[in-house]
Amino acid sequence: AKVVTFLLSDKSTYVSGSDWAVDGGLGARSA
Repeated sequence: AKVVTFLLSDKSTYVSGSDWAVDGGLGARSA
């Protein structure tokens, strides 16, 4: 939800060509 909120805000006016993984933390692994 934070990524969507950011993308809909005025702060994201210069964002282009980005690839963000929004998977709820499933991609986070311990070392």
